[in-house]
Amino acid sequence: MADKSLRIGVVLSGCGVYDGAEIHEAVCTLLAIAKAGAVAVCYAPDIQQAHVVNHLTGQETGESRNVLVESARIARGKITPLSEFSAGDVDALIFPGGFGAAKNLSDFAFKGADCSVNPQVVAAVAAMRAAGKPIGALCIAPAILAKILGQQGVELTIGNDPGTATALESMGAVHRNTGHGEIVVDRGLKVVTSPCYMLDANLVQIAEGAENTVKALVDLVK
Repeated sequence: MADKSLRIGVVLSGCGVYDGAEIHEAVCTLLAIAKAGAVAVCYAPDIQQAHVVNHLTGQETGESRNVLVESARIARGKITPLSEFSAGDVDALIFPGGFGAAKNLSDFAFKGADCSVNPQVVAAVAAMRAAGKPIGALCIAPAILAKILGQQGVELTIGNDPGTATALESMGAVHRNTGHGEIVVDRGLKVVTSPCYMLDANLVQIAEGAENTVKALVDLVK
Protein backbone atom coordinates (compact mmCIF):
# COMPACT_ATOMS: atom_id res chain seq x y z
CA MET A 1 0.00 0.00 0.00
CA ALA A 2 1.35 3.39 -0.99
CA ASP A 3 1.85 6.24 1.44
CA LYS A 4 -1.54 7.94 1.79
CA SER A 5 0.10 11.29 1.13
CA LEU A 6 1.23 10.18 -2.33
CA ARG A 7 -0.31 12.47 -4.95
CA ILE A 8 -0.73 11.49 -8.60
CA GLY A 9 -1.68 14.11 -11.17
CA VAL A 10 -4.22 13.08 -13.81
CA VAL A 11 -4.32 15.18 -16.98
CA LEU A 12 -7.74 15.03 -18.63
CA SER A 13 -8.57 16.17 -22.16
CA GLY A 14 -12.34 16.61 -22.11
CA CYS A 15 -15.17 14.14 -21.55
CA GLY A 16 -15.86 11.43 -24.11
CA VAL A 17 -13.76 9.08 -26.22
CA TYR A 18 -14.24 10.77 -29.60
CA ASP A 19 -13.39 14.34 -28.63
CA GLY A 20 -12.03 14.22 -25.07
CA ALA A 21 -10.76 11.90 -22.36
CA GLU A 22 -11.86 8.27 -22.61
CA ILE A 23 -14.22 8.08 -19.63
CA HIS A 24 -13.62 4.42 -18.75
CA GLU A 25 -9.84 4.89 -18.83
CA ALA A 26 -10.07 8.08 -16.79
CA VAL A 27 -12.34 6.56 -14.13
CA CYS A 28 -10.33 3.34 -13.96
CA THR A 29 -7.22 5.46 -13.46
CA LEU A 30 -8.85 7.40 -10.64
CA LEU A 31 -9.99 4.12 -9.07
CA ALA A 32 -6.52 2.59 -9.39
CA ILE A 33 -5.00 5.65 -7.69
CA ALA A 34 -7.48 5.35 -4.82
CA LYS A 35 -6.84 1.61 -4.49
CA ALA A 36 -3.12 2.35 -4.27
CA GLY A 37 -3.85 4.54 -1.26
CA ALA A 38 -2.84 7.66 -3.16
CA VAL A 39 -4.65 10.91 -3.95
CA ALA A 40 -5.62 11.90 -7.50
CA VAL A 41 -5.10 15.53 -8.48
CA CYS A 42 -6.89 16.35 -11.73
CA TYR A 43 -5.75 18.90 -14.30
CA ALA A 44 -6.87 19.98 -17.77
CA PRO A 45 -5.92 22.84 -20.07
CA ASP A 46 -8.34 25.77 -20.18
CA ILE A 47 -8.71 25.70 -23.98
CA GLN A 48 -11.40 25.01 -26.57
CA GLN A 49 -11.79 21.48 -27.87
CA ALA A 50 -10.67 20.78 -31.43
CA HIS A 51 -14.31 19.91 -32.13
CA VAL A 52 -17.35 18.32 -30.49
CA VAL A 53 -18.60 14.89 -31.56
CA ASN A 54 -22.07 13.45 -31.04
CA HIS A 55 -21.18 10.15 -29.39
CA LEU A 56 -24.43 8.57 -30.55
CA THR A 57 -23.89 9.24 -34.25
CA GLY A 58 -20.15 9.85 -34.42
CA GLN A 59 -20.75 13.10 -36.29
CA GLU A 60 -19.35 16.53 -35.45
CA THR A 61 -21.99 18.84 -33.98
CA GLY A 62 -20.52 22.26 -34.74
CA GLU A 63 -20.67 23.15 -31.04
CA SER A 64 -17.82 24.71 -29.07
CA ARG A 65 -16.82 23.26 -25.70
CA ASN A 66 -14.03 23.95 -23.23
CA VAL A 67 -11.60 21.15 -22.29
CA LEU A 68 -11.34 22.21 -18.63
CA VAL A 69 -15.11 22.56 -18.23
CA GLU A 70 -15.80 19.19 -19.85
CA SER A 71 -13.04 17.47 -17.87
CA ALA A 72 -14.62 18.80 -14.67
CA ARG A 73 -17.51 16.39 -15.35
CA ILE A 74 -15.17 13.44 -14.73
CA ALA A 75 -13.36 15.13 -11.84
CA ARG A 76 -16.68 16.01 -10.15
CA GLY A 77 -15.67 19.66 -10.30
CA LYS A 78 -12.40 19.20 -8.41
CA ILE A 79 -9.91 20.13 -11.11
CA THR A 80 -7.13 22.65 -11.66
CA PRO A 81 -6.16 24.45 -14.88
CA LEU A 82 -3.05 22.81 -16.31
CA SER A 83 -1.45 26.26 -16.55
CA GLU A 84 -1.14 26.13 -12.75
CA PHE A 85 0.63 22.76 -12.71
CA SER A 86 3.73 22.42 -10.57
CA ALA A 87 5.79 19.25 -10.35
CA GLY A 88 6.19 20.00 -6.65
CA ASP A 89 2.48 19.36 -6.12
CA VAL A 90 2.50 15.73 -7.30
CA ASP A 91 4.65 12.61 -7.06
CA ALA A 92 3.69 11.22 -10.47
CA LEU A 93 1.64 12.25 -13.50
CA ILE A 94 -0.59 10.20 -15.79
CA PHE A 95 -2.42 10.87 -19.06
CA PRO A 96 -5.52 8.73 -19.74
CA GLY A 97 -6.30 8.22 -23.42
CA GLY A 98 -9.21 9.05 -25.66
CA PHE A 99 -9.09 11.18 -28.80
CA GLY A 100 -8.80 14.27 -26.63
CA ALA A 101 -5.16 13.35 -26.02
CA ALA A 102 -4.62 13.35 -29.79
CA LYS A 103 -6.94 16.28 -30.62
CA ASN A 104 -6.80 18.66 -27.65
CA LEU A 105 -3.58 17.93 -25.76
CA SER A 106 -1.86 17.51 -29.12
CA ASP A 107 -2.88 17.38 -32.78
CA PHE A 108 -1.52 13.89 -33.39
CA ALA A 109 -4.94 12.76 -34.68
CA PHE A 110 -4.71 15.32 -37.48
CA LYS A 111 -0.99 15.51 -38.24
CA GLY A 112 0.55 12.23 -37.06
CA ALA A 113 4.29 12.39 -36.52
CA ASP A 114 4.29 16.05 -37.64
CA CYS A 115 2.09 16.93 -34.65
CA SER A 116 2.66 19.56 -32.01
CA VAL A 117 1.81 19.30 -28.31
CA ASN A 118 -0.02 21.90 -26.23
CA PRO A 119 2.64 24.08 -24.54
CA GLN A 120 1.11 23.51 -21.09
CA VAL A 121 1.42 19.76 -21.58
CA VAL A 122 5.02 20.16 -22.75
CA ALA A 123 5.78 22.28 -19.68
CA ALA A 124 4.19 19.75 -17.31
CA VAL A 125 6.15 16.84 -18.79
CA ALA A 126 9.37 18.86 -18.74
CA ALA A 127 8.79 19.80 -15.11
CA MET A 128 8.25 16.16 -14.13
CA ARG A 129 11.36 15.07 -16.01
CA ALA A 130 13.44 17.81 -14.40
CA ALA A 131 12.18 16.67 -10.98
CA GLY A 132 12.94 13.02 -11.77
CA LYS A 133 9.29 12.05 -11.23
CA PRO A 134 7.48 9.31 -13.20
CA ILE A 135 4.94 9.84 -15.97
CA GLY A 136 2.31 7.40 -17.24
CA ALA A 137 0.14 7.34 -20.36
CA LEU A 138 -2.67 5.11 -21.58
CA CYS A 139 -4.12 4.23 -24.99
CA ILE A 140 -3.13 6.90 -27.58
CA ALA A 141 -1.70 9.30 -24.99
CA PRO A 142 1.82 7.79 -25.31
CA ALA A 143 1.95 9.64 -28.66
CA ILE A 144 2.31 12.84 -26.62
CA LEU A 145 5.33 11.43 -24.80
CA ALA A 146 6.80 10.18 -28.08
CA LYS A 147 6.70 13.72 -29.43
CA ILE A 148 8.16 15.30 -26.29
CA LEU A 149 10.66 12.60 -25.29
CA GLY A 150 11.29 10.93 -28.65
CA GLN A 151 14.73 12.49 -29.03
CA GLN A 152 15.65 10.76 -25.78
CA GLY A 153 14.57 7.42 -27.21
CA VAL A 154 11.65 6.89 -24.84
CA GLU A 155 10.41 3.28 -24.75
CA LEU A 156 6.62 2.93 -24.80
CA THR A 157 3.57 1.14 -26.20
CA ILE A 158 0.23 1.84 -27.85
CA GLY A 159 -0.49 -1.88 -28.21
CA ASN A 160 0.18 -3.41 -31.62
CA ASP A 161 -1.24 -1.09 -34.29
CA PRO A 162 1.49 -0.94 -36.98
CA GLY A 163 0.61 2.48 -38.38
CA THR A 164 0.52 4.22 -35.02
CA ALA A 165 3.65 2.41 -33.84
CA THR A 166 5.50 3.54 -36.97
CA ALA A 167 4.42 7.14 -36.37
CA LEU A 168 5.72 7.01 -32.80
CA GLU A 169 9.00 5.48 -33.91
CA SER A 170 9.41 8.19 -36.57
CA MET A 171 9.38 10.67 -33.65
CA GLY A 172 12.27 8.77 -32.07
CA ALA A 173 10.38 6.54 -29.64
CA VAL A 174 11.08 2.82 -29.23
CA HIS A 175 7.77 0.97 -29.52
CA ARG A 176 7.07 -2.37 -27.85
CA ASN A 177 4.04 -4.45 -28.84
CA THR A 178 1.81 -5.33 -25.89
CA GLY A 179 -1.44 -7.11 -25.09
CA HIS A 180 -4.28 -6.52 -22.67
CA GLY A 181 -3.22 -5.17 -19.28
CA GLU A 182 0.46 -5.21 -20.16
CA ILE A 183 2.73 -2.25 -19.51
CA VAL A 184 6.04 -1.00 -20.81
CA VAL A 185 8.32 0.64 -18.26
CA ASP A 186 11.16 2.91 -19.39
CA ARG A 187 13.12 2.99 -16.14
CA GLY A 188 15.65 5.49 -17.41
CA LEU A 189 13.05 8.13 -18.25
CA LYS A 190 10.56 6.88 -15.64
CA VAL A 191 7.76 6.46 -18.18
CA VAL A 192 5.02 3.79 -17.94
CA THR A 193 2.55 3.08 -20.76
CA SER A 194 -0.28 0.63 -21.44
CA PRO A 195 -2.47 0.14 -24.55
CA CYS A 196 -5.99 0.01 -23.03
CA TYR A 197 -8.54 0.87 -25.76
CA MET A 198 -5.91 0.92 -28.50
CA LEU A 199 -6.74 -2.79 -28.36
CA ASP A 200 -10.21 -4.30 -28.70
CA ALA A 201 -10.64 -4.35 -24.94
CA ASN A 202 -13.37 -4.80 -22.36
CA LEU A 203 -13.75 -2.81 -19.16
CA VAL A 204 -12.02 -5.42 -17.00
CA GLN A 205 -8.97 -5.26 -19.28
CA ILE A 206 -9.01 -1.44 -19.19
CA ALA A 207 -9.07 -1.52 -15.39
CA GLU A 208 -6.16 -3.97 -15.38
CA GLY A 209 -4.08 -1.75 -17.65
CA ALA A 210 -4.79 1.35 -15.59
CA GLU A 211 -4.07 -0.44 -12.32
CA ASN A 212 -0.81 -1.94 -13.56
CA THR A 213 0.30 1.46 -14.83
CA VAL A 214 -0.50 3.18 -11.54
CA LYS A 215 1.24 0.44 -9.53
CA ALA A 216 4.37 0.86 -11.67
CA LEU A 217 4.27 4.64 -11.21
CA VAL A 218 4.03 4.18 -7.44
CA ASP A 219 7.00 1.79 -7.53
CA LEU A 220 9.03 4.36 -9.48
CA VAL A 221 8.26 7.01 -6.86
CA LYS A 222 9.72 4.90 -4.06
